[in-house]
Amino acid sequence: MFGFGNKQAKRRQGPRGSFDLPLLVAALALAALGVVMVTSSSIAVADGSHQGAFYYLKRHLVFLFLGGCLAAAAMRTELKTLEKHSFLLLLVGIIMLLMVFLPVFGMRINGARRWVNLLVTSFQPVEAVKLILVAYLSSYLVRHREGVEYELFGVVKPVGVAGFIVLLLLAQPDFGSAALVVATTVGMVWLAGARMRNLLVLATPLVPALIYAATAEDYRIKRLTSFLDPWKDPFNDGFQLTQALIAVGRGEWTGVGLGSSVQKLFYLPEAHTDFILAVLAEELGLAGIMVVILLYVVLVGRGLYMGLKGVELGHRFSGYVAYGISLMIGFQAMVSIGVNLGVLPTKGLTLPLISSGGSSVLMTCAMVGVLLRATFEINRAEDARQTAVRLPANAVPDSAAAAGGMA
Repeated sequence: MFGFGNKQAKRRQGPRGSFDLPLLVAALALAALGVVMVTSSSIAVADGSHQGAFYYLKRHLVFLFLGGCLAAAAMRTELKTLEKHSFLLLLVGIIMLLMVFLPVFGMRINGARRWVNLLVTSFQPVEAVKLILVAYLSSYLVRHREGVEYELFGVVKPVGVAGFIVLLLLAQPDFGSAALVVATTVGMVWLAGARMRNLLVLATPLVPALIYAATAEDYRIKRLTSFLDPWKDPFNDGFQLTQALIAVGRGEWTGVGLGSSVQKLFYLPEAHTDFILAVLAEELGLAGIMVVILLYVVLVGRGLYMGLKGVELGHRFSGYVAYGISLMIGFQAMVSIGVNLGVLPTKGLTLPLISSGGSSVLMTCAMVGVLLRATFEINRAEDARQTAVRLPANAVPDSAAAAGGMA
């Protein structure tokens, strides 16, 4: 009797979604590791600037809390809302990118205009545009699926929108984010079924533009070439990378111990942001690096897997969103790790969920929240399909029975 009652209750409740647990655990583990490493890597810098030893930790925790609130809100919001307003959000994102060039709103830091002045703090619009672009591309790929798969013109619009955003980013300049946008756009369109030859035809004109942007200034050429032999000029162009490599080398297999890094003591620039992985490598060794890489593999891998499942179930928007966010986080993590290990030239990209930061922490948390919401809706759709298969052919759904009773 009790078993029958439970089955009836489950049937009345209908299909229930669930968040992807491995993805959630990986994201929380990366965030927790980030808190530990921001604390360790920033104490000396904060204390040396007379801001208090835990200034950057407190700042990081505030943005992490606010990012957690954004993630929680995203996890409770139906993705159809994001899909419905994706074009409007794209316009807002482009306006924000243009605001950085206005003297009233834009802020120039280290020769680049990438921030908008919000009086109490600053905000980097490109961090929000990353999520907005994923939402817009996902919506477009759903609405123009056949055109994207079979026609060259169907690929022109999404690539053109991404190209316009790239031009705005190169004007700031922000070459790292521009490359990230290009890679994610191409990856999403390709996963949506576009023919590679069409992508190559459209990407070919962008190559000279990217080459020009990368070589237009002397400092960019030096940045691109110094990683090939940083020891050639270890006190100037190769300074950041040589200090990072020293940190990585000192860590060996298991590290020198948490909090015992020497390179973070004013040797390694941006130790708590761009080069936080080098500090982690020094203190936790190769074992620590492998744990970080494994966590990103789980997060990105589960995201891509859920995206594939969503497409197969017919929930294409959720699937494409999962694809896009996974690619965005995965490419950024890959570049940041590559820069710290001397495999790639310096790009100024933070390590997602680990590096200290304001805009990046906020919007990465928001992206993870949207990704988790996508997994929830995909699992809900799968549960609905399985429930429909289990029900007898002549069974009447509870909702229809209830409607008939009310009539």
